[in-house]
Amino acid sequence: MTLILASASASRARLLREAGIAFTQDPADIDEAALMQPGEPAAMVARLLAEEKAKFVSRRHPGALVLGGDSVLDFAGELMSKSPDVAAAKTLLSRLAGKAHSIVSAASLARDGQTVWTHVGEGRLTMRAFSPAFLDAYLAAESPAILASVGCYHLEGRGAQLFDRIEGDYFSILGLPLFPVLAALREQGVLQT
Repeated sequence: MTLILASASASRARLLREAGIAFTQDPADIDEAALMQPGEPAAMVARLLAEEKAKFVSRRHPGALVLGGDSVLDFAGELMSKSPDVAAAKTLLSRLAGKAHSIVSAASLARDGQTVWTHVGEGRLTMRAFSPAFLDAYLAAESPAILASVGCYHLEGRGAQLFDRIEGDYFSILGLPLFPVLAALREQGVLQT
């Protein structure tokens, strides 16, 4: 069975590849801002976006199983997405320094425009207080790649130096609740049981 990843995310693709899953990529081109309603919980927003991406791409590939995913950063009830430039990344990371936030990641499988499975995972991260000099060095070393990630960090790389502690699902923090996705792919016949 064909699996299509409805995402351009390098992190999601890497997680699937490293888990030994064969897939192709066809990123969904949807208006995310139009789907988000102010005041909605992060889990609801991430779930809706993942489902809509999977359904959108599945309509282009009849019969194929499509995996959509999305991640949202929840900072004290304020939902944040990717930063448009390094200046915005610096502002965001300065706000997060010394405080905790959550990354909520949803994954959804769709076939022929219909959702067949959805899961939402979460991780809570506590960022350490760091110096302005550290932040400048971090941004110089990691930009522009971090602009493609919600929160402007890659926990699996140099971004680990930003944190004191994480709790919850590590893979959800990276952008995909991997273990539930693997279980769903087994149920759908993509992976062996």
